[in-house]
Amino acid sequence: MNQFINTKETLVTDAIDGLLETSGGALTRLDGYPHIKVVCRTDWGKSKVALISGGGSGHEPAHAGFVGAGMLTAAVCGEVFASPSVDAVLAGILAVTGDAGCLLIVKNYTGDRLNFGLAAERARAFGLKVSMVVIDDDIALPDLPQPRGVAGTLFVHKIAGAMAESGADLDAITKAANAAIANMASIGKSLDTCTVPGCAKEERIAPGMAELGLGIHGEAGVEQVAFKDARNAMDLVLEKLAPRIGQKPHVAILNNLGATTPLEMSVLAHELATSEKANKIKNIIGPAPLMTSLDMHGFSVSVLPLDATNEGHLAAPVDLPSWPGMNRITAAPTRPLPDGLSPIKPIPSANDKTKAILEQCCDLLLGAEADLNKLDAKSGDGDTGSTLATAARALKGSLDRMPLADPTQLFRAVGEELSQTMGGSSGVILAIFFGATGDACANGKPIAKALMAGLGRISQVGGATQGDRTMIDALNPALQALPDGIKAAARAARNGADATARMGRAKAGRASYVPEANLIGHNDPGAEAVARLFEGLADTI
Repeated sequence: MNQFINTKETLVTDAIDGLLETSGGALTRLDGYPHIKVVCRTDWGKSKVALISGGGSGHEPAHAGFVGAGMLTAAVCGEVFASPSVDAVLAGILAVTGDAGCLLIVKNYTGDRLNFGLAAERARAFGLKVSMVVIDDDIALPDLPQPRGVAGTLFVHKIAGAMAESGADLDAITKAANAAIANMASIGKSLDTCTVPGCAKEERIAPGMAELGLGIHGEAGVEQVAFKDARNAMDLVLEKLAPRIGQKPHVAILNNLGATTPLEMSVLAHELATSEKANKIKNIIGPAPLMTSLDMHGFSVSVLPLDATNEGHLAAPVDLPSWPGMNRITAAPTRPLPDGLSPIKPIPSANDKTKAILEQCCDLLLGAEADLNKLDAKSGDGDTGSTLATAARALKGSLDRMPLADPTQLFRAVGEELSQTMGGSSGVILAIFFGATGDACANGKPIAKALMAGLGRISQVGGATQGDRTMIDALNPALQALPDGIKAAARAARNGADATARMGRAKAGRASYVPEANLIGHNDPGAEAVARLFEGLADTI
């Protein structure tokens, strides 16, 4: 698998340098490459308790991304998924610890516990005050003697960071960190494992499945389950967390494990915010990539009880790009549409024949969704079928509200419906088409000529004509032939759609950006949709 790296040997040091070079001078490192990789604050004066965390790389922005005022003083970075050495941890302790002492925040992995623990012992031999807490928030494997440390670590970074910044002493900070550790819980879910640079990807999770409770190094979770959708995925995670949440108000971290898109994360956030299982989760941190697992396509949820003290610590602002802050969960607010945009509702009227034709058109587009998407993937972004199907579902559901007995108002109402539900350029074009057709009907033109007037309007506005490899290549000949009957129109539409497969250059739409080799031999999806509509109608009318 290709990745934007130079070599796996220099991956971590290159990444750290990139972080430093873009920090605006806020971060520095100890001069110990490649064995000692320690990122530190440049504004640190050793007058307060120092906070040091770290571990294997590959979890970015944790841990170096959280070095700054109000959070960590230093981060000790190992190679990808490998604990840093004792010397590296000790170097970090010696570099930032003053008379106030330091707290080591360590995830519960053997290598981290041993290396940070031994470094702490050596630092104490130098006369430094050093305390260490171990994060074990993962509840995926309840019978594990030593639960893993995962994204709940960020709760400790933030609470301890706020306390240290305000001048609290080491004992108080350690006590608060341990209280958070005792009460928090985390679990994740993923559709795929991670890709470790330089290693073959482990294909452990089959297509159509998801794994619950993966570790942040790709370790196996508690079980694999059939993947259904975002709601079900979040529900399973919250079900595992529910016994730990109880009846107290909680805060949640919604963490992106690396490769989940922001769009997906927002859907997951919606499911968390509206789930009955999460009704005691009052605040949220994220959704954001906070403790990732390279490119793992998954998410995790961490929860912690809220009280007045830790809520203040978690809410304290920090000037760190990687920290999203904590927000209240609220119902999605809405406000009325501005005057002039609220659609004028048509007066419904019945016409069984017209309704049947429109229902058939909608069903034809719904049935063609997958084929049109596949065709569009050759020349566009693969969504023509879905876009038309979305509009078809909305239109079919609105037919009882339509003025079916009044063609003039019906065409305008269809255009209004498509402008609201279809989206993209296709929605605008078809809204103009049906609106102009309705205007032509109002001026006394018969339906066939009114449809041609609508076609003329979209050619004028959109700039496309026959031969430009668009839906017009099927729609224009079909409407020209319509006075001769629906079967003639269907033949003309099919010939026009098939002709687009011989056009190596599109002059409008997204296909105009696509090279000839991708176009030849494939019908334009918009033209194909028009042809299928007319063919379907010809079979029944």
